[in-house]
Amino acid sequence: MFRFLVILLVTVALDLYSKFIVMNKMVLGESIPIWTNIFHFTYIQNPGAAFGMLAGKTWFFVVITSLVLLGLAVSYRWINKAGVLYQVALGLVAGGAIGNLRDRIVYTKVIDFLDFRIWPVFNLADTAICIGVALILLDALRDLKKGKGDMA
Repeated sequence: MFRFLVILLVTVALDLYSKFIVMNKMVLGESIPIWTNIFHFTYIQNPGAAFGMLAGKTWFFVVITSLVLLGLAVSYRWINKAGVLYQVALGLVAGGAIGNLRDRIVYTKVIDFLDFRIWPVFNLADTAICIGVALILLDALRDLKKGKGDMA
């Protein structure tokens, strides 16, 4: 459980700090090239989910995210017994969810700034959620592979 909480807290701290810096050093809509035509810091406020889907449905996202976080809180014993990879993955997902949830509650929009030009602008919370989900899938595939190996 300690590992899960540390990952969660570090994820939230990095996400909130990065958004604080962007909001205080950039103007909404400003784009700063880091690597021209490849990677920019672009400050936007996203009223929806990934790719701007369901724009304006702030409370829908607040409720869904809160339910997911409540589910994780209720599952604390299971998380404590889960393997290292799963604890890290769930810490990333929960930390990212909390970072974006805070934005939705405080600003009714999510602060995004990582811009690879060929992909919608996103933030560290989104990155943590995606990496966490990828680790969960990796862990599940590993378990499937182990199961098939045992049957042979």
